Amino acid sequence: MATDLPMSPELEQIHGEIRDNFRALANGFQKLDKIKDSNRQSKQLEELTGKMRECKRLIKEFDREIKDEESKNPPEVNKQLNDEKQSMIKELNSYVALRKTFMNTLGNKKVELFDMGAGVSEPTADENVKMASSMSNQELVDHGRKAMDETDQAIERSKMVVQQTIEVGTQTAGTLKGQTEQMGRIVNELDTIQFSIKKASQLVKEIGRQV
Repeated sequence: MATDLPMSPELEQIHGEIRDNFRALANGFQKLDKIKDSNRQSKQLEELTGKMRECKRLIKEFDREIKDEESKNPPEVNKQLNDEKQSMIKELNSYVALRKTFMNTLGNKKVELFDMGAGVSEPTADENVKMASSMSNQELVDHGRKAMDETDQAIERSKMVVQQTIEVGTQTAGTLKGQTEQMGRIVNELDTIQFSIKKASQLVKEIGRQV
């Protein structure tokens, strides 16, 4: 794939291999819906997963090569190369999210095999997703990114619950501390009262002896 990025021959080769794998992933997901047999679909997903692992390995290699060449390149070139690396990571993550969507769809289809003749089955996940075979590469990436955004939103909601729990715990700890201090004051007051009673008893005895 032609690029305007200034790259060494080593980086250019790795970059080209990553782009080849991305094209293969896009084509693989587009063809996946044309496969009707669940077992063949599973096999196709395994092959796509293998390509994702290879992309991950190549991106790590690309990153190592950037670091090795960092001192030789001007800062703006290093920034461009790192931006390209981040872009490839996002694209890979979008395919990972897309794979998860297909895995869920495939799981629902397998459940349906045991539901035949039991009336109208529940809608499957792929009824809510545009057929991959009719999607462009960009649409595939966009769909994967949307799935990633939904996951991020779920994580943020979980963080909010955790934060609220921490705040409640802090308030409870503050209340307990206040109660502990109050109990301490009560104990001190009891000690003072007990001392006063003891002194009063001694005084009464002293008066009794004098009488």
